[in-house]
Parts: sequence; structure tokens; C-alpha cells
Amino acid sequence: MLAGPAVPEALPPSRLEPRNDEAVECAITHRGRPGPVDSNAVIAPCVTVVMAAYNEQATVREIAQLVLQQAPVQELIIVDDASTDGTSLRLQGLRDSRLRLLRQDRNLGKGAALRRGISQARAPIIVVQDADLEYDPAEYYLLLKPILAGKADVVFGSRFSGGGAHRVLYFWHSVGNNLLTLLSNMLTNLNLTDMETCYKAFLREILQEIDIEENRFGFEPEITAKVSRIKGVRIYEVPISYYGRGYTEGKKANWRDGFSALRCILKYNLRPSASRLT
Repeated sequence: MLAGPAVPEALPPSRLEPRNDEAVECAITHRGRPGPVDSNAVIAPCVTVVMAAYNEQATVREIAQLVLQQAPVQELIIVDDASTDGTSLRLQGLRDSRLRLLRQDRNLGKGAALRRGISQARAPIIVVQDADLEYDPAEYYLLLKPILAGKADVVFGSRFSGGGAHRVLYFWHSVGNNLLTLLSNMLTNLNLTDMETCYKAFLREILQEIDIEENRFGFEPEITAKVSRIKGVRIYEVPISYYGRGYTEGKKANWRDGFSALRCILKYNLRPSASRLT
């Protein structure tokens, strides 16, 4: 009988440096034989998906179902950030042992919800997923491939580097994203094309050792700044598709969040010891 696909073992949370290439085993199988990572179907369960949700009753059930359909998903943690529209109720009836629904007592923001979900993740790899339909879970393998190959510890999914479908939306949003990414790159000395992307994958022992302070949309620049300070961390970026939505469809980020992101870029890059790992 052929053995099942191997799963990369998680290192203890106390380890403060990225694992060596030799410590990562590709969790893939292709018709019973090792093969290329060209879809989610060839990856064994090795991922905790963490999803923050606030007033997403229109999409949360569909996105949860899509996530749970993906072979790499070992568990899905959804943190309902005190929604008032019945978001949690939409998840009733989804009978899957991999689904864990957590509820915040009051609305604290995306960063606070992700902080809680990340702290409870158990799989060796963590992927951040929004509760809307802007990002496609069928593309998890793009994020996972560099990690499973032993080449990366953190992977950003870029909406702007080409290679996937991209809905045409707001010009000034793209200008703002590019400026924020440029400033972030100048201070982190990285060459990312999309710092603000939701799709990020991390080795669990790296992400859980970072002290996440921001409660709202400042999570993205904060985590980028802190990851960049980890000695020896290997960061990759891969192209992904992006099915953006407009404000009439429920988009929540606005110009105020852009100024908050600017504040976070300066705060977490210019102050000393931005991470517990440094």
C-alpha cells in the first residue's frame, strides 16, 4: 500500500529562527508518487486558515465552504469580530470538525481578530484569509509551494505582479497601495510589490512568536515590518488572482485606513526591537 502524503512537522514555538531546508518535507502526492505542486489537490493537510469576519453575512458561508474544500486545510479558524448582521448564524449547519468559530465580545478590528485566531492555530503553516470573496482559496498552493520546497518561511501573495486575473477597480486605491508598499520597502529593505495583500503564509512558529499590536487594518504593515527584522527569515512573493469588490459590495477599508497604514509603517520600522524575535 502506498504511504499517504507527508506533512511538514511543526517546530516548537520556542524556536526563534526559521527552520533549515532539510527540516521541511514536501507534503505532496501525485497519483501515489511525488510530483509537482500544481494544485491544492496534491498537498496534504498542513494549514491553519485564520479568517477575521465582521458583518460578512453575505459571503462568510460561501468562503468558509470554499476554504474547507481545499486539501491543504487542516483547520479553519473564523473569528467573528462582534458582527451585528448575523455573520455567525450564517455558519450554522456547516458540520465540519475542522471549523472553529470564535466570537469577540466587542468589535476590536481585523488585527485583534487575527491575533486571537493566530494564537490558537495548530497546523505547521498559517494562511490569512479574508471573509469576502476577493481572494481564491484554490490558489493556496501558490503560497505553499515555496514553503513546502524548503525555500521560504513567509510568502506574500501579490495582486500586482501579474499571472492571475485582476478585477479593475479604483485608480487612487492602487496609487495608495503602491506608495505604501514603496515606503514600507524603503524602511524594511525588501522589494515587495504588494505589502497590503491579505494573502500571506507563514511557518507557524514564526508568526506565533510575533507580538501583534495593531487592532485594525494596521496588521499588514506591522507584520511586514516585524517579519523583515527576523534574522535569517526567507521571504518570497508569488502572483495571485484578485477579485476585488467595491464599497456597494461591502468593502470596508477607506482613506483613513491608508493614513493608519502610513503611521504603522513609520512606527514599526523606525522604533527599535519591533519584534520579540529580534
